[in-house]
Amino acid sequence: MKNKNIIYKILASGLLLLGTGCTDLDENVYDKVIGEETKFKAEDLASLMAPAYTSFRDVYWGWDAAFCLYEESSDLIVTPLRNGIGWGDYYITMHQHTYEAPLPHAEGNWAYLFGGVNNVNKAIFQIEQIPDLENKETVFQELRALRAIYYYLLLDNFRNVPIVTKYDLPKGFLPEQNTGKEVYDFVESELKGALPYLNDNNKRETKYYGKVTKWAAEMTLAKLYLNAEVYIGTPKWNEALAEVNDVINNGGFALTTNYLDNFIIENQSSSEQIFSIPFDQKKAGGSYWPFKTLAVESQATYELAGGPWNGSGGIPQFIDTYDSDDQRLKDCWLGGKQFDSKGEPIMITDPNDSSKKIQFEYLNYLTDVNGCEPNEGYRMVKYEIGKGQIAQTSNDVPFYRLADAMMIKAECLLRTGNAAEAAAIVTKVRERNFRKTNPAKATVTGAKLLGGSVYKYGTYKAGVITNYEGGADIEYGGFLDELAWEFVGEAHRKQDLIRFGVYSRKSWFSKKGDIGVEPKDYFRAILPIPKVQLERNSKLKQNPGYQ
Repeated sequence: MKNKNIIYKILASGLLLLGTGCTDLDENVYDKVIGEETKFKAEDLASLMAPAYTSFRDVYWGWDAAFCLYEESSDLIVTPLRNGIGWGDYYITMHQHTYEAPLPHAEGNWAYLFGGVNNVNKAIFQIEQIPDLENKETVFQELRALRAIYYYLLLDNFRNVPIVTKYDLPKGFLPEQNTGKEVYDFVESELKGALPYLNDNNKRETKYYGKVTKWAAEMTLAKLYLNAEVYIGTPKWNEALAEVNDVINNGGFALTTNYLDNFIIENQSSSEQIFSIPFDQKKAGGSYWPFKTLAVESQATYELAGGPWNGSGGIPQFIDTYDSDDQRLKDCWLGGKQFDSKGEPIMITDPNDSSKKIQFEYLNYLTDVNGCEPNEGYRMVKYEIGKGQIAQTSNDVPFYRLADAMMIKAECLLRTGNAAEAAAIVTKVRERNFRKTNPAKATVTGAKLLGGSVYKYGTYKAGVITNYEGGADIEYGGFLDELAWEFVGEAHRKQDLIRFGVYSRKSWFSKKGDIGVEPKDYFRAILPIPKVQLERNSKLKQNPGYQ
């Protein structure tokens, strides 16, 4: 060890369950471990690895983290300025794609992701000190695969980031900036190198829940290859297909009977989850989402422990794309007249006549991103909201699930000329969502997936599309629609829109498309490197297009 005074802080409150379900989060941990004076033992392994995994909670549900970034820069969800309440601000620049540096979403994601990288490096450094640890190389490879997942997300959002694999670095060390291609190659190499060591059990044993397995690594490789044309300019559809084929055929996963089984509070037994981020309201709390989106009136519906903050809402142009028989519309969105937990109407003072009472109603309508009424916009509620819930939830996040693997396979087949087989897979994913309404509507055709999107793109104000663009010209637009209906609220959409060439050139709500800019030249497809990082490290250069 190079520095006797290196102190490692492992927070007991930040423990991730490494071997069981989402509520058993007790582990023996060190509040403060002084490296030179402490002799680590084999029984310390779980505690030393824990912080490397717990970082994923912030990566996904931290403030200004992945969820908000991927959803609120897209055509699905927006946080407008709420009249009499607030919000707006940098959420507007994110929605309108006018963001520059500094950008809170960039600063948050950079900090959370590199926090994860640092905790992995720290864990490897500490575990190296355990003498005679059985399967030490297997432990190291699992951690390297976890670090590669963090770097996959850094690549997706920033491209040109430093690759750091050591924890015991000299004082004043400044890492070199790597190119996007170098980061891509690193992620691929690390995951491939780890695969032979990772657990490939297909019995879904609880001791592997929330840990990086062979299947999680293959899903990350599949995502890497799925977006390879965006990242490095070379499509790798066949490589992505090979990875998900192994997950689908050999992983032992199965679609849940009901779509919402993946998002209930006690969802750790879901047969569909490939890699999950465990949460527990008391010991490892997560999502603030119900509070960020719901209006205060919905406190009575869910008997929440406090009043919600009334921020984010669904973009009406997206809500209007759903088939009325698609159960995911009701599963994911709260709209219309509202009732309390006893089924009684929630009454409010009529804003147009203070002497009258009217029933509170969420409207599928938005005025303008710079000013919306408190009840405008449907609210996303696909993650189960528990009675008495606080702004911390116990729902585990299904970061990768079988439907995702199946849709990656379908997209690869679609893009390589097998539309019929792709349609059969998409139909299978859709079936549970039409089973109780109109089963025949679950069936889609290859022609439908190859054709345009039903999304009515164009700028929108006060219920009117003011500059209609439509989605008929989007290649594979029918498939892009399917991705939105299945994965809204799962931090997918920004990546999907970029891959389909829609992120830059299409307009929605108050966001105007850059019609004359080729998608590959759209600099806001990646985020600015945070200014504070540029100031700290003279070796970093800002991403092109940002000042």
